[in-house]
Amino acid sequence: MKKPILVLLLLLGFLVQTSYATDGYFRNGYGIKYSALAGSGIAVSLSSLGAINNPASIINLNNQLEFNLSLFSPMRDYTITGNPSGLEGTFGLTPGKIESDKTSFFFPTLGGNMKVADNMAIALSIYGNGGMNTDYPTSTFYDQTSPGTGVNLEQMFVSGTYAIEFVKNHSLGVSAIFGWQRFAAKGLIAFSMFSSDPADLTGNSFSTSTGFGFKIGYQGKLTDWLKVGAAYQSKMMMSEFERYAGLFAQQGDFDIPSSWTAGVAVMPAQNWTLLLDVKQILYSEIKAINNPMLPNLQTSLLGNDDGAGFGWKDILAVKFGVMYTGVCGWDFMAGYSNNQNPIPESEVMFNILAPAVVQNHVTAGFTKHIGTQNEVSLAFMYALDNSVTGPNPLEAPNQQTIKIAMQQWQVEIGYAFSFIQ
Repeated sequence: MKKPILVLLLLLGFLVQTSYATDGYFRNGYGIKYSALAGSGIAVSLSSLGAINNPASIINLNNQLEFNLSLFSPMRDYTITGNPSGLEGTFGLTPGKIESDKTSFFFPTLGGNMKVADNMAIALSIYGNGGMNTDYPTSTFYDQTSPGTGVNLEQMFVSGTYAIEFVKNHSLGVSAIFGWQRFAAKGLIAFSMFSSDPADLTGNSFSTSTGFGFKIGYQGKLTDWLKVGAAYQSKMMMSEFERYAGLFAQQGDFDIPSSWTAGVAVMPAQNWTLLLDVKQILYSEIKAINNPMLPNLQTSLLGNDDGAGFGWKDILAVKFGVMYTGVCGWDFMAGYSNNQNPIPESEVMFNILAPAVVQNHVTAGFTKHIGTQNEVSLAFMYALDNSVTGPNPLEAPNQQTIKIAMQQWQVEIGYAFSFIQ
């Protein structure tokens, strides 16, 4: 019965929408315990979903299945200050503050791992990303053909992992990752004159793409009080969003950037673990994300290789976590993370559609062990309100400013049980 149940849970994951925007549009943490630690923990093995973070981590676990369900709530808005100039060749926006609708999302994270030999293990995980999700109730860019303005990016991944302990207390792991994503945009008809393919710019139904990548990881115990870990995820080459070939650079190409993480775990006293991770996401690899709005909007057409994009920069994230396991049957976790803002002041106009500007995350959680095989976990995350303000680049100098802002909170509950092979 175990295999049909796992397949059913994995299929369930594809039916649930995802919407994330923390480390840019990557999640702050994968797996409920890692979420409670603000995404830190590359150097420790806490659950089967640790395979998402570090493929090498599963070598130190018992056979386990895990299911997490999250309620995620992002609050996004933009504010226009200053009246349009009305000058020829300018594009002023209507002054005021507009908040995005739909602020609650449910989604699962699923996974399982199994020992296949004393020094070998395998795992299967399903998880999601997102974050470029907005649904403004007004025609921000004066598109009278659309009842609102916004974009929606949803991503889901399935990874299969193999890990081996090549010498005592040192393991390597590798994951093959299949990615599926879909995207839709509305309210952008005003940019038709700047598009290489106006029919595939805006207002179309969802467009989907698929692709593959890999992740490799290392985890090692150097002393009784020090562990280390590191992982690298490749750039995922995805097929194009054909229905938005006139919006994204490279004819609708929207690959997934590579990233790397390194960290340490220190056990300064019995039952205490202190964690520090550093992660970098290379958004500059993806032209649709990295290309600036100007001067590209003036020198090329949307959809071309050098067409305008969102102007996102590479970001570095630093994550701290602390875990205490000294209470009988209970584990307590907390964390804090800070990531660089991917959106510069010069790029606020296009990023009205994707205001992924949060930088500071505070997290906490606990696990209650039930007997020797079952456990229930709860985690909470709050991303502090943050904003970026810059000029409207299509208006007269000093005429208008655009402020984009976001804050988030998340509650996550999880259940895991161990089984004997």
